[in-house]
Amino acid sequence: MKKRFFAFSLIVCAVSVTLPTQALAVKLYGAGSLRDSLTEIGESFNEKYGIPVETRFGPSGLTREFIEKEFSETGKSADVFASADIDNPQTLFEEGLSGPVVNFTSNRMTAVVRSGLGITSNNLLDFLLKPEIKLGTSTPVADPSGNYAWQIFDKADRIIPGSSQILKDKALQLVGGNPNAPIVPNGKNNLVYFLEETKQADIFLAYYTSGKTAQLTEGGENLQIVELPDYLATKANYGLTTLKNADPDGEKLAEYILSPQGQEILAKYGFSAPSTSVPEHQGVGGILLAVGIALILNKKQELVKKQLIKSELHR
Repeated sequence: MKKRFFAFSLIVCAVSVTLPTQALAVKLYGAGSLRDSLTEIGESFNEKYGIPVETRFGPSGLTREFIEKEFSETGKSADVFASADIDNPQTLFEEGLSGPVVNFTSNRMTAVVRSGLGITSNNLLDFLLKPEIKLGTSTPVADPSGNYAWQIFDKADRIIPGSSQILKDKALQLVGGNPNAPIVPNGKNNLVYFLEETKQADIFLAYYTSGKTAQLTEGGENLQIVELPDYLATKANYGLTTLKNADPDGEKLAEYILSPQGQEILAKYGFSAPSTSVPEHQGVGGILLAVGIALILNKKQELVKKQLIKSELHR
């Protein structure tokens, strides 16, 4: 019996030596507009380090709430959160659920227009205000894209007084977590579906990267991306944070997103450089510290905007 046990032990040892250890996946939660780019970054990261990346994408506001829920129930959530704004990850930081926030890339709002309308930057506001023009947006608070759309409406009010409320009243919140929004069939691009297939919208205020993706999708070839005039121009700064109790490889993934390789992939999908430059050869901690003061100074302004949006939604 002892001989058999000894032989079995040798076999177990041999198996444990020869079989490779599978690295645990790093969990990355990201904004829906980052789905394609961060998926590719995750694949590149895995190829370089042998560490798989498990992803979950959705509206940043709802994702932040999901992270808070996970922490309250289990004490842990994802390792990294990449948001389409600064405010949502900053909220997690102030709640003690993440490290400081860094602006890791930027986007901009545009008007994505269905074919055949003849809209330009110069006449865009006039078209937006036409009663017969159907205007699509994302959902404020739940999704930063909706917040940015509301900022555009407020800017319009400075040009044509009263236009902000007109635009907010007519805006169709077709994506971004609105529970009453129409269901988009699986595999369909949102913008192509609403602008070309169902024509539920004529103009959709959306990220430049989203418009670019829609144009490359079957059925979206004729969609037009109209840049906002200077008086409506709205930039979207995206925030990255490593969450509390994150796996050590989470910081490595955050560093990779900030690295030249990660930034190159983001640029390929139409994202622009972050507003706060990323120093080379500096760990995430140092990068986050470099922008922490600026984010704190901006926090009060962000909270005021959020309160205004909430008040508009409940009018």
